[in-house]
Amino acid sequence: MIKAQGLTKRFKKLVAVDGVSFTCHDGEVFGLLGPNGAGKTTLLRLLATVLEPSAGTALVDGLDVRRESGRVRARVGLLVETAGLYARFTPREHLRFYGRLHGLDGAGLERRIDVILEMLEMTDFADRRTEGFSAGMQRRVILGQTLIHDPPNVILDEPTAGLDVMSTRTVRALVGRFRDEGRCVLISTHLMAEAHRLCDRVAIIHKGRLRAVGTPADLVARTGAADLEGAFVCIVGEERLRADLWEQKRKRRWYQFWRRERPGGRTDA
Repeated sequence: MIKAQGLTKRFKKLVAVDGVSFTCHDGEVFGLLGPNGAGKTTLLRLLATVLEPSAGTALVDGLDVRRESGRVRARVGLLVETAGLYARFTPREHLRFYGRLHGLDGAGLERRIDVILEMLEMTDFADRRTEGFSAGMQRRVILGQTLIHDPPNVILDEPTAGLDVMSTRTVRALVGRFRDEGRCVLISTHLMAEAHRLCDRVAIIHKGRLRAVGTPADLVARTGAADLEGAFVCIVGEERLRADLWEQKRKRRWYQFWRRERPGGRTDA
């Protein structure tokens, strides 16, 4: 079980996560929904002890992420959206390396590697170097690293980002399998259809704050919307979303201008 308690993270003047509280139970898929920049990834990294909270805390199976971070990491598998691979390593070597980081070794580790390779349908390319792998193949290896120590709590940041249809189906089936096994599953996504399909409950987060929590059906009924996407827009506010998009475009334009005008930068449009 994962329980956030007033979790807050500040980066100088920016408050990325602002007093977030919720509980994700064992045997449940709990989704964090929000636009880009809402604070979802920061929140997941706080829960996995990658980042330290500025205020508040969280409990993972009753262990405090501040005081017992080592024990928490042993019970959490974190899939990050931007993880990379060593091009010269094979999937088997990646899994062995991460297994050893978690204190596994010997025959027990090799058996676990075989289980992961079969679970993620990687046996056909288990001993090929990962250089040149497709996005779907890379994602499976990274997911295998997440699961190598058989964690009871699985945190997945945008688990289907950039995947083709077949790889997406594989990941979604695994999420359902984790729930059936009694694991606590926490995912972030900005895909409303995926959240409606996978999640037992969802939390809508925007500008670091939790705006609403409930089942997809509850949120739809509460807002009178036609679907979860409509409920999301009602809760966050259409004008607020437009303002956020405008701000992102403004920052992008400024960055492009700075790249062109700085000494040594490009000057060609």
